[in-house]
Amino acid sequence: MPDSKLTKAEIVERIGEQTDVSKKDIHAIVDAFFVEVKDALLDDKVVEFRGFGTFEIRTRKGRQHARNPKTGEQVTVQNHGVVVFRPGKELKEASWHLRS
Repeated sequence: MPDSKLTKAEIVERIGEQTDVSKKDIHAIVDAFFVEVKDALLDDKVVEFRGFGTFEIRTRKGRQHARNPKTGEQVTVQNHGVVVFRPGKELKEASWHLRS
């Protein structure tokens, strides 16, 4: 588990430090970017960023005898979509040493 996280606000701040674009405009661009990614996934498209990775929605098979982890009650889970991420070659190679 990572020791820290990077928030959208921090990303906006970092981009602002590297460019002459206002934080308000950067925030709008980042928001628009995520809307486009989300809409593409919901339209059943694969979203690919060369060198970074690929996002897609896969169908996870339902189960008849799943258990609610809080109550232990037996529940039925229907087939449902899950977003998966596959890292690209460059990201995979760059991160290889981090978890050894």
